[in-house]
Amino acid sequence: MTKEIWLNLPAKDVDASQAFFTTIGFTPKPERSAPGDRACFQAGKSVVMLFNAESFKHVNGGLEMNDTSKTAQMLISFDAESREEIDELAEKVKKAGGKVFAEPAEIQGWMYGFAFADLDGHRWNGLYMDFSKM
Repeated sequence: MTKEIWLNLPAKDVDASQAFFTTIGFTPKPERSAPGDRACFQAGKSVVMLFNAESFKHVNGGLEMNDTSKTAQMLISFDAESREEIDELAEKVKKAGGKVFAEPAEIQGWMYGFAFADLDGHRWNGLYMDFSKM
């Protein structure tokens, strides 16, 4: 049925957000990107599309963007291959200008993760999960 899941997100500055996601390790898909208008990345089995405000409003049926400094609509979670990868990613996020709002830590004895906001305030959660400890 589904081949890919696409996360379509608004970006205040598509080029700055493209640099952020490239720095933290998402794989750019330049063939689907257009400077200043949209940026595309492969993130595991999902695709992340960033749109400038005008383009996002168009593809989103005319709705305005929410104010991410006041509201959170979702937390986008992804898995990592190791605890070390989580620690490295948290440092990359900080250096790239993102805001880590939950430092890397053990969760429920079988997960290790952290959470951050990207340049536009979208919230992300990276997790390493050891299902043998679940």
